Amino acid sequence: MSGETHPGTGGKDLTAYPRASVAVDTAVLTVVPEIGLAVLQVRRTDGPGWALPGTFLHEGEILVHAVTRSLAVKANIRGLRPRQLHVFDALRRDDRGRVLSVAHVAVVRPDALETRLTETTRLMPADAPGRLIYDHPDIIALAVADVRAHYETSPDPDHLLGDAFTLRDLRLTHEAIAGRALQRDTFRRTMEPHLIPTGVTVTAGRGRPAELFRRRGGS
Repeated sequence: MSGETHPGTGGKDLTAYPRASVAVDTAVLTVVPEIGLAVLQVRRTDGPGWALPGTFLHEGEILVHAVTRSLAVKANIRGLRPRQLHVFDALRRDDRGRVLSVAHVAVVRPDALETRLTETTRLMPADAPGRLIYDHPDIIALAVADVRAHYETSPDPDHLLGDAFTLRDLRLTHEAIAGRALQRDTFRRTMEPHLIPTGVTVTAGRGRPAELFRRRGGS
């Protein structure tokens, strides 16, 4: 409300302080065979080039609703619950004025995006996302680092695999996230405390049957 003062403002009207616009941008990551760890991008409608799906916060709107709206409108994606990542607040990050971006990240199964890819959306390698506007490459880099940290000690925490999986499939998924090969024995020792053997085996190709595992508890 105009004219309202708040504790800690020295009795000044809040309009005496500079105001920034608030935006949300979301790095939607997935794993695809041809690319590995990939990030979803949308073609800009108000200028050339590509960007992360994002929008400005509307009056009376909370951040989570802005994120949901931006994904639906910009990428035709619904049902995701991205987690908040970081606030990007460099003074000149946006050439339109002072804009704070509250970045979010979500990791989804590739089949959740298959029907969403059109001429206005694309998947790019997360480690080489191409030329993007503003500091969106920095948002992607931080999102990738965050997701990789989660995958270092927890078996597929974003459930890219189903409820039951072999250790080989789990390792291949983690390698796609990490962007590098992982030492098999070390990976097994790290993950086994978080897994429960199902007693069920599957046979793929000429190899011997492989046991299926489930995540332990809330892993």
